[in-house]
This record gives sequence, structure tokens and C-alpha cells, in this order.
Amino acid sequence: MRDGGGSAALLLLADGRLPAGSYAHSGGLEPAVASGRVVDMAGLERFLIGRAETAGLIVAAFAAAACACAARDDITAMAGLETELDARIPSAELRKVSRDLGRQLRRAMGAVHPHPHYAALGAAPHHPVVLGVVAAALGLDPRDAALAILHENNAGAAAAAAKVMRVDPFDVHAIIARMAGRLDQLAGIAANAAAGPAADLPSPGSPLADIAAEHHRRSDVRLFAS
Repeated sequence: MRDGGGSAALLLLADGRLPAGSYAHSGGLEPAVASGRVVDMAGLERFLIGRAETAGLIVAAFAAAACACAARDDITAMAGLETELDARIPSAELRKVSRDLGRQLRRAMGAVHPHPHYAALGAAPHHPVVLGVVAAALGLDPRDAALAILHENNAGAAAAAAKVMRVDPFDVHAIIARMAGRLDQLAGIAANAAAGPAADLPSPGSPLADIAAEHHRRSDVRLFAS
């Protein structure tokens, strides 16, 4: 459970200004816009909802599970989480992105809030696993970890809209506000799932996002790494 500083720690972890590299990624929005699948605000909202319900729920559940394991000092469980998460990310490019972000988050938090658990995560840990361990180190609980990564995934992709689309930032943030309740619900679902076996964690698929990521990697002109 949270300690007295849990609320402030959650804000730190969810802050897009944390130098952990997420600002270099559009969450799949750039290839979706480039292919014409997202062309207006309604399309952006559908994209963000779909992303939260699929990839968002997966990473939230794994972050929650990693947080629960780290809170009871069960670092050996992280290898199983890594394997299960690999199985839920068909795209080699997206697996690489997740591990790149994991390394960057561990490096950032190693400087900001050192903890011995970080060194036990291996050479290239997945981002949700690192975030869950960091959340535990900050005194946060599994639901907090799930909510932090859901917010980061949603807000990061929304912020990218200003660079790849003609949008009013007020309209973009209105979408984020409308999604707040659903993100809370998804965080609860993720936290509940984290209490069970790793093999039973959520695995909703989004094949088009995986295909788009592979095409985006080969694009000659792009603003974001993914």
C-alpha cells in the first residue's frame, strides 16, 4: 500500500518530463496518421481508446504484477514476466522499443531514486517490468503502477498528435479527460489480474499496431522512434 508520500511519487512516475525516453515515441500514432487510419479528432479518440484497451491493459497488468512481486522481494519472478510479455508482443520492433524504454527508465530512476532491485532486472528488461519494480521502490501499490503506465501510454500518444496532425491541444486534452474514468477501471482490472499466475495475465491483441510498427521502422521519414 502507499506510504505517506505515495501520491507525490505516483505523479513523479507518471510525469512525461521524467527523462526516460518516452517522449521520443508516438505510441503508434505516427504510422496510423501516415497510413490514413487517423485523420481527425474522432479518429484520434478511437485510436487512444483502442490502444488503452489492448496494449495499455497488457502493460498495465505486467507493471502491476512486477510491482507486487518486487514489494515482496520476489525478483526471481521477473524472468517469468519477461517471457510472458514477449509472447504478447508479436512485433520484434515493439519488443525492442519496450526493452529500450525499460533500460532508459532504469537508468533514470537509478539516478533519481536508487534501489538494489534495479540491478537484478537483467541487461534489457521490458518497460512495464521496470516500471512496476520502480513503483514498488517508491512505495506504490500494483494499482498505482498500472495507472501510471496507462497514463503514460495514453498521454504520450496524445501529445504526439500535436506534431503529426493539425489539432487543437484543448480538444486533445478533452479526450484525455473523457478517458480518465476508463483508465481508472483498466488499472483496477490490471491490479486484480496481477494477483494470479503470470500466464493468465491479459493478452488482448492489436495485430494492426504490430504490423504498423514494422512498417514504421522501415520508413525513410519519421518524427518518432515508434
